[in-house]
Amino acid sequence: MLSPMAPVPARLHYGWIVAGVTFLVLLVGAGVRATPGVLIVPWEREFGWSTATISGGIALNIFLYGMIGPFAVAIIERFGLRRSVCTTLVVLAVGTAATVLMREVWQMVLLWGLVVGAGTGMVANVLGATIAARWFGRHRGLVVGLLTASAATGQLIFLPVLAHLAEGQGWRSVALTVALAALALVPLVAWLMRDRPSDLGLPRFGETTVQPAPKGEINPARRALQGLATGLRSRDFWLLSGTFFICGASTNGLIGTHLIPACIDRGIPAVTAASVLALMGLCDLVGTTASGWLTDRYDPRRLLAWYYGLRGLSLMFLPYSFDFSVYGLSLFAVFYGLDWIATVPPTVSLAGKVFGEENAALMFGWIAAAHQIGAASAAWAAGAVRTGTGDYFSAFVSAGLLCLAAAMMALFVGTRPREPVPVAA
Repeated sequence: MLSPMAPVPARLHYGWIVAGVTFLVLLVGAGVRATPGVLIVPWEREFGWSTATISGGIALNIFLYGMIGPFAVAIIERFGLRRSVCTTLVVLAVGTAATVLMREVWQMVLLWGLVVGAGTGMVANVLGATIAARWFGRHRGLVVGLLTASAATGQLIFLPVLAHLAEGQGWRSVALTVALAALALVPLVAWLMRDRPSDLGLPRFGETTVQPAPKGEINPARRALQGLATGLRSRDFWLLSGTFFICGASTNGLIGTHLIPACIDRGIPAVTAASVLALMGLCDLVGTTASGWLTDRYDPRRLLAWYYGLRGLSLMFLPYSFDFSVYGLSLFAVFYGLDWIATVPPTVSLAGKVFGEENAALMFGWIAAAHQIGAASAAWAAGAVRTGTGDYFSAFVSAGLLCLAAAMMALFVGTRPREPVPVAA
């Protein structure tokens, strides 16, 4: 029998349940976002579209994925997490399912570019930053790392399966699979998602005081644009946006979109190439989670410098890794994968230091928009390079050099104690 003084096990804070549901949403969103990388070659074969043409639609997808971010934060603030996420998942399900009927380039651009791009932008890393800020007063960097890692896990789960489906059942089965995955999450989000800890009478994890929800109506467009206006006056905003532009150009814009076609060019089957991406995703699950833990403890500027420097070296190695077939690619996948999106936790941390923790998610949304502009630019440019030269060599080496420049830029982001720059609500 327990004595009266025996400790009572602490109840699981509901923030961890919200974080778990968000992990699944971000996982599926990442899977949907990564799907076009599997479909480039099947679309070329069926419709006769060039890589450059398809890359234009994918570039729009990536561009909107980023540009929606700051508006997504403001929309969530105005309409609530549960309603916003459920609506987005339905839009993604409808948009991806409708692509099985497309026949023309404009339909690909409209559905995969506009609809899916905007939908995945609502369930991107800014959602994870919002959850971390609202629900966690302690271990925030770790939570951001875990939620960011869901993008890598999305690749890990989806890409090999989708590549196998594309080869065996055709690309339309791929579109329907990701549509069903998005739709299946709607009941779970409606059941378990909550907007704020105060809705349940709880403080944030690690705190003892319940923070009341902000009062008053918020115009999403005005809130987002005020954040942008504040950022444009900040030197640190330009530095963070510049490094994140290069981050996007060197990750989902280049590798996430074009690694599979690059492997096919070298005689490596699509399923094998997708498995390399999945290995990369598994490594990033470890790397990004570790990055969140490190961000809670070390200078995020120095972390960013290391991440970008190592990524640059790995990208310059990539063209030569094909000479060693799958073994060289596997080495690249492990080295590069540990660093895939490890940049997110320190970037979110720096945004909070500069603009105040209450504005971290919104300002990170604009910084992430620069990430996706870089990704969209690289997705289109790499496709144009392949169409013009027949391979991706110049694209990979150029991205590596840009990463080395980003490593230097990160060191100039100020982290001295300062009064947060105000962002009007």
